[in-house]
Amino acid sequence: MEEKEKVLLVGVNTGEEEDFDRSMKELGELAKACDMQVAGMVTQKMDSINKAFYIGTGKVTEVKEYAEALEADLVIFDNSLAPSQLRNLQKEIGRPVMDRTALILEIFSLRAKTREAKLQVETARLQYLLSRLVGMHDALTRQGGTSGSMSSRGAGEKKLELDRRKIEQRLTELGRELEEVAKERETQGKRRQESRIPKVALVGYTNAGKSTLMNRMIDKYSAGEEKKVLEKDMLFATLDTSVRRIDMGNNREMLLSDTVGFIHKLPHGLVKAFRSTLEEVKHADLLLCVADCSDDNHKQQIKVTEETLSEIGAGDIPMLYIYNKADLCGEADELPRLIGEDKIYMSAKSGQGLEELAQMIQDKVFADYVKAEFLFPYTQGQAVSWLMEHASVYKQEYMEEGIAITADCHKADAGKYQEYIVKQG
Repeated sequence: MEEKEKVLLVGVNTGEEEDFDRSMKELGELAKACDMQVAGMVTQKMDSINKAFYIGTGKVTEVKEYAEALEADLVIFDNSLAPSQLRNLQKEIGRPVMDRTALILEIFSLRAKTREAKLQVETARLQYLLSRLVGMHDALTRQGGTSGSMSSRGAGEKKLELDRRKIEQRLTELGRELEEVAKERETQGKRRQESRIPKVALVGYTNAGKSTLMNRMIDKYSAGEEKKVLEKDMLFATLDTSVRRIDMGNNREMLLSDTVGFIHKLPHGLVKAFRSTLEEVKHADLLLCVADCSDDNHKQQIKVTEETLSEIGAGDIPMLYIYNKADLCGEADELPRLIGEDKIYMSAKSGQGLEELAQMIQDKVFADYVKAEFLFPYTQGQAVSWLMEHASVYKQEYMEEGIAITADCHKADAGKYQEYIVKQG
């Protein structure tokens, strides 16, 4: 069994962060998600960061000695480091140094499975490295490996020793490849838009239970026809957006998408790189914000989610708040608990509250739908085909006068074929 890389965590508390201890704990979880072993932690309280070393000069010596005593392979800082700080720290400490941004990029490199995710991660990683080339040989070797045309091997298998010109050339190649993928996604998106099937997207903090909830929805509402998504108790278990068709019964269907999780201090470059993937969120009719209510910091996590949604232009989309893992708070016998029209306490793992959530979703996404009985003359075959494809048809009957259809359809479609409506509501 391969021995895990031992790391030393370092953080500075300037008093500006609301929950410094939580941020450091999360840094440890990120390291574990990268299959590293947290050997120790060093923190320092400062009014402002040191421009040369981020931490105080005396603390640099302490970190160096502690890292040597622990035989740490790597030192990880909780915040993003300037190129000069990274260079100075590596020189003084005498071993590789990484910041939070690089660690998240490393995790994303390990988790990326699809071509699009690999291209997006590599783009973000190279943009991060572009300003950190000088004097960063040790750090660059940790970021080895590329996807696409330059290498068929996975991230981390070879040293990345590209100069600025080569990185910029590769970024241009990646940009072209991502444009092609974006066009394919746009074509798929247009087909979904035309179908008028409601689109619902799961959003929220990483490891809040989005994938678990999606799989429970698939179990209950897809008759085993849809493939499940990866479900694992770790940060950033999945990166790729997955879309599944969910049949809610009564001829009502929706498209449910599971998106990449958000996190505190999510690198801006990653948000930018994954913008095309997050288009699924922007085009949703309803967002399901999943929060782990057993986590004392879940309110802050919801805030991070809302801020990230605003950053990608999805801040105004209607949203239901799902307080997941409520069974871990000693409330299993009381589940589900509904609060108003937009909040529910439930357990995705046990399925408690799933039916209630499904009803809440239907009340939102089918609010603009009406039930109507149509009678189309046989000359209106095109209209019949349109409704069969875009409405939830309960009944279709061929009569002497024409084709009788009973369906739930969008108000716009009801208006479009108003002259053929026999009964509405």
